[in-house]
Amino acid sequence: MPGPDAYTSDLALLGAAARGAGEIAKRHFRTDVKVWDKGVGQGPVSEADLEVNDYLHATLNTARPDYGWLSEESDPLADLSRVAKSMTFVIDPIDGTRSFIGGDPGFAHALAVVRDGLPVAAVVYLPMLDLTYAAVLGGGATLNGQPIAASAHPSAAAKVLAARPTFEPKLWPGGMPPLERHFRPSLAWRLSLVAEGRFDAMLTLRDAWDWDIASAALIATEAGAKVTDRRGGPLRFNAPSANNPGVVAAGPDLHRSLIAGLTNPSERLS
Repeated sequence: MPGPDAYTSDLALLGAAARGAGEIAKRHFRTDVKVWDKGVGQGPVSEADLEVNDYLHATLNTARPDYGWLSEESDPLADLSRVAKSMTFVIDPIDGTRSFIGGDPGFAHALAVVRDGLPVAAVVYLPMLDLTYAAVLGGGATLNGQPIAASAHPSAAAKVLAARPTFEPKLWPGGMPPLERHFRPSLAWRLSLVAEGRFDAMLTLRDAWDWDIASAALIATEAGAKVTDRRGGPLRFNAPSANNPGVVAAGPDLHRSLIAGLTNPSERLS
């Protein structure tokens, strides 16, 4: 795999595109934006999601016409031509659509370039909070241009970002370590907050779509966190299914404790 210099132009492209997406989102934020339900348990979508998606598709694919395209708002499982591409854009136009619709500023634009299943450049941009998280493979992670590092907090009373059902005892066959639960609406932001060191870990035990996690998984990894699926296995992106079996992100010691709690000893991966 090439070094970080090979992906700096992709990172610059993602950053500029994210800022353009932010201008569209700001224009629609806390307005009477049109909203409808996508059906089949997929949740709501707004006209802003689609406008941002169209803008990002035009901007990114014009700049990199040979890259594949995987976006939540572009019928992601219908066109599998992306799977044959070495390089693919993985995009969530608005991560945290419910928050956006409800007037909560904690939504993000999540953009990644994935090479052969692994993210190599990524930006998570929260336009209403003026937060830009970014990383290239092998180049570290930044917030608003400044280096960031994940927490090395041990398991005792760690601050963990997770939905309430994640803490149900039945999901912890190995026993849940002492954890302090917190929540933020955007999965990409939760991973980025772990990268920043503001929280010690994040968990989602449900299957996670690639567009929700690809960008921030790289950012958290480059900040020193260990990021895996819910059983401790590696995350891979741009498969036909476009999802992974959950996400666990934390410093190495805490990550080990979390995986031990989430799995029976016979099921643990080495």
